Amino acid sequence: MNPALKDTANAETATAPLATLGPVLFRPMGADGVYARTALYEEVIERLARLISRHREPGTEILRFPPVMSRHQVEKSGYLKSFPNLLGCVCALHGTEAEIRSAADRHEVGGDWTAALAAADLVLSPAACYPVYPLAADRGAVPQQGLYFDVACECFRREPSRHLDRLQSFRMREYVCIARPEQILEFRERWIARAQDMAEQLGLARRIAPASDPFFGRTGQVMAISQLQQELKFELLVPLHSQEQPTACMSFNYHQDHFGEIWGLRDAGGTVMHTGCVAFGMDRLAVALFCLHGLQPRDWPAPVRRALEL
Repeated sequence: MNPALKDTANAETATAPLATLGPVLFRPMGADGVYARTALYEEVIERLARLISRHREPGTEILRFPPVMSRHQVEKSGYLKSFPNLLGCVCALHGTEAEIRSAADRHEVGGDWTAALAAADLVLSPAACYPVYPLAADRGAVPQQGLYFDVACECFRREPSRHLDRLQSFRMREYVCIARPEQILEFRERWIARAQDMAEQLGLARRIAPASDPFFGRTGQVMAISQLQQELKFELLVPLHSQEQPTACMSFNYHQDHFGEIWGLRDAGGTVMHTGCVAFGMDRLAVALFCLHGLQPRDWPAPVRRALEL
């Protein structure tokens, strides 16, 4: 890294509003954006999860996914086209016992054992909702009332940062809807209103704004513009760094028929279903609470403590 850039990064870290939280809430693990979490922090995460669960709509199926998923499913979903720079792939040593031992022994003599790695059939999950679409498709026709899921997992995106509101390894909770277009839009509107009420309970200054995903490359810029123009994505923004650079703590997404076409999600009449989701950045929400209310939850405003049942 250029020393000047490194000094700038260190200065930004030192002056960032979130910097003082790190020593209390996290323990370093040798990589930016990957931390051990303290009991104080995890208690708030658990309380947030309960608050979100209390708002779960009737008829919603609960699924909890591991931090890895099928590489084939991610490829088929189109993730490599849109976000290849963010994907983490699981790699392993393959071959005979002698070949694996030879590769591992290179490390002992200062060699590069990683050159012998090969991709496994797994990737690190980039979002909590990706595994649910093929799972739903395997069940057959989508019922008239649609399908609703409550999903969560530990996610990974390769974007190293020293800011505590942009982790590489983070928890995501989502409510997912698979249904007709009008049902998806109603679902999203319900959750935009509900999420603002939740943010109010949590004492979070916020605003809802149209947004775009960080699509990769020049083609991605066109995709981002289209997403904004069609208002397919909204975010709940909380000013942790500043009003000009707020942090997205929740998102409200309409995928149109993207996943429906890919996975063959259809109703009994053969009509392709649309999908949408509301995503909660669990770690960003927890960091926001500590940043805005202080490091002692017992001293947080009474309405916040009531909402979290502290």
